[in-house]
Amino acid sequence: QVQLVESGGGLVQAGGSLRLSCTTSGRTINGYAMGWFRQAPGKEREFVAAISWGVGSTYYADSLKGRFTISRDVAKNTVYLQMNSLKPEDTAVYYCARAGSNLYYTGTKFDYWGQGTQVTVSS
Repeated sequence: QVQLVESGGGLVQAGGSLRLSCTTSGRTINGYAMGWFRQAPGKEREFVAAISWGVGSTYYADSLKGRFTISRDVAKNTVYLQMNSLKPEDTAVYYCARAGSNLYYTGTKFDYWGQGTQVTVSS
């Protein structure tokens, strides 16, 4: 079983930064593409970023390019989301997820999800 655990969320002022972490207490996430998603109050969950296994190709929602960076530490079995220049509209619960494959592509199915971590950006 894969249990994903996110951490690093919190309250930050607009313009600030946060780094979210996602690790597993169960089976490894190495060998799989990983993704970050978010869900704001009253809105549907949306894609934030993904990283493939191997060469580590990264993918971002167009609106977040340049502010968010996804990375992974193979030795620590952890995936990160560095978020800079945060805006109030970034306020959401952020989820990490493990894909069912080693590569990410549009339409990739994510089969394991964490519980989420709250990010609140004040104006």
